[in-house]
Amino acid sequence: MIPDQSSASPPSADDKFDDEHYPAYTMGRAAEMLGATQGFLRSLDEHGLIQPQRSAGGHRRYSRHQLRLAARVRELVDQGTPIDAACRIIILEDQLHEAQQRNAELSSD
Repeated sequence: MIPDQSSASPPSADDKFDDEHYPAYTMGRAAEMLGATQGFLRSLDEHGLIQPQRSAGGHRRYSRHQLRLAARVRELVDQGTPIDAACRIIILEDQLHEAQQRNAELSSD
């Protein structure tokens, strides 16, 4: 059962700073941090790697986790890997990492 969200207190500023999935970065800032173009970030969305959250005005917002994925793709693309292949590699690496974490959790029970 999902807890009632209405009775939960809203996340504090400290919670947001520590949350790697909090969409804190605008597209312009994210592109600047990566040394990439905004078009590069849009292409990651088109290839299904990153689905940024949208602000009330419809602007893309990125989390630190998403920026780390984008940086990994950027490294592969800079080495000559086509962007669609780079996105697929990162998706598979991320799935493998999650499966390894689940296995470790189940093994410790």
